[in-house]
Amino acid sequence: MFEKFDFSIRQIKKYHQAAIKDLQIAKKVDNADVKFRFSYDALLKLAITVCAKKNLRVKARKGHHIELLRKLSIILDNKDINIIGDEMRNKRNFDLYSGGILISKKEAEEYCVWTENIFKSADSIINDNLKLF
Repeated sequence: MFEKFDFSIRQIKKYHQAAIKDLQIAKKVDNADVKFRFSYDALLKLAITVCAKKNLRVKARKGHHIELLRKLSIILDNKDINIIGDEMRNKRNFDLYSGGILISKKEAEEYCVWTENIFKSADSIINDNLKLF
């Protein structure tokens, strides 16, 4: 599912900026569905960033989102990423493919805060030797 790849600092920075942008949208928006979706997207983009920093590129195949969350969980040594991230993925998929779900404002906010905390825990890995951040 992953292959070794040497990403440039510019590429990693671009991935990180995209992840941060999604998290910022999630934090600012009042709509629960939008907050949830952008929190999930930010988490995936963070996983891509962390993997890129570790010279790993995910291959776009069935289940690659699951593998991204699993790899982020391993790299950050946080099992909750795999559990809660997969819960978010399942809710997103149910919403997308099964006619929708209801995300409460409280639940969306909890996911957003949790995602922001994952970003904080990834900072040292992402910023290691990347003086441009």
